[in-house]
Amino acid sequence: MKALTPIHFYDEHIEVIFNVPPILEKSPTCPNGFIWNGKTYRVIESLSEWSDFTRRGKMARNMQPAHAAVASTRGSLNVGRFYFRIKVDSNQIFDIYYDRAIKSVNDRKGEWFVYRELE
Repeated sequence: MKALTPIHFYDEHIEVIFNVPPILEKSPTCPNGFIWNGKTYRVIESLSEWSDFTRRGKMARNMQPAHAAVASTRGSLNVGRFYFRIKVDSNQIFDIYYDRAIKSVNDRKGEWFVYRELE
């Protein structure tokens, strides 16, 4: 596979579509599609998946070293992003991600974002 180059950076909220909801909400699988700016994109291929459990900001300094080592491999409460590089039905390639961070007391599930478009 040839190297892909980012052509647009967005980092905007999206609504995802699952044919079958993931068993673990906070550790999701690749969605079957997403809705962004009123347009529906269907995923035709998942090119790669990875996760990032790096603690950011003040969260990076509030854990004992032994616990931080374990958390860096599986995440901890409100920490972790799951990335998916996907090809959609319009032949565009996007990186999307799920951020497990809780945004408010009323919204504890995290949010989905379209990160960038590649070519």
